[in-house]
Amino acid sequence: MPTSGDAAPENPDTASDYLLITIPLDSPLSGAEKDFLGMIDGGSGKNGFFFETDEQALRFYVRSLDTKAFARGIRDLIRKRGGPDGECARLHQVFQELFERIESVRSYGIRGGKRIYATYNRERKVSGRQHKVKARGSFFYALDHGFERTENALPEEFRNRIIAGDSGEVLRALPSNCIDLVITSPPYNFGLGYDTGEDGVDWERYFEKLFSVFDECIRVLKYGGRVIVNIQPLFSDYIPSHHLVSHYFMQKKLIWKGEILWEKNNYNCKYTAWGSWKSPGNPYLKYTWEFLEVFAKGDLKKEGSRENADITADEFKKWVVAKWSIAPEKQMSRYDHPAMFPEELVMRALKLFSYEGDIILDPFNGVGTTCVAAKKLNRGYLGIDISEKYCETAERRLKEIL
Repeated sequence: MPTSGDAAPENPDTASDYLLITIPLDSPLSGAEKDFLGMIDGGSGKNGFFFETDEQALRFYVRSLDTKAFARGIRDLIRKRGGPDGECARLHQVFQELFERIESVRSYGIRGGKRIYATYNRERKVSGRQHKVKARGSFFYALDHGFERTENALPEEFRNRIIAGDSGEVLRALPSNCIDLVITSPPYNFGLGYDTGEDGVDWERYFEKLFSVFDECIRVLKYGGRVIVNIQPLFSDYIPSHHLVSHYFMQKKLIWKGEILWEKNNYNCKYTAWGSWKSPGNPYLKYTWEFLEVFAKGDLKKEGSRENADITADEFKKWVVAKWSIAPEKQMSRYDHPAMFPEELVMRALKLFSYEGDIILDPFNGVGTTCVAAKKLNRGYLGIDISEKYCETAERRLKEIL
């Protein structure tokens, strides 16, 4: 066997350090079946697994496991014993169920190619968890939201369209509850020099305009839909934009679903000023990341068919860890836009928070990265931007998709 198990611990209390999976048996194991288990369970050491059996069940205790090698080794042994119809035919079915149960476990660490389940059970035992959550009042700030559940279809003239115009005005022409997910990166207000409009206006005017657009985004968003805002604070102005945006959505009764840290690994910041050099007088902190603030309207759960979920198991396990290391967009000069987010960032967000067939809105669409990602992932889209030049670029990018 390429993967061996542990001998059962002498102290039964140590079993709490293992994940336990119990497979019911309709009758006790035969001598041949016990011999088969002995061939698997003959190892020893601190890491691995072991079995216990009685007349009614096979119990599998696992601390760490190379799941592929484990399954491959057992199937090889079954073949040597006559295959699925041989003397270990019943164990073939038992292990098939065990493999499925192992794969259904979604919480574990990874080290050296093995899944680590150590202290799995102990870590998750919180006395009276549901009662305590209820007593605390989960997302208490959004309980009296008053959002309607009735959905409306997005009119055909807005489906899979790029529209040049003021986002607030365009969105007011849409019915309520017709968009599944809003994802956008609003103008930074850094003074970057977009194609049209001011960037670098006073902050009160900036947030007044931004929140008026977000008001419409909330209105057109379906019940259970999500809003994702990619934003970087202007630290030199001491404006924590991500906190102000989050506070706004909470005031509007949306539920804060989480915050993703987009690590850009942009280390050129080390060449800029650091405030009071080698002094606590006024050190200036530098950042190599931005934020994705994620909110839900009405309910944390989004309704949809599991058949339309296109995220893989590996992608899900990696991306729910809310730190995404993705390089900045490298084609900004090609598309003549000063502040694009990368397509990979949008594709991850769409696969993690939406279904195929959903309608995706970007009210600050720029040169169309959101719409390009949506089209590639079989989602509908609506992109709005004040710049006709950027909209033309977005249309061109969409036509290049086969």
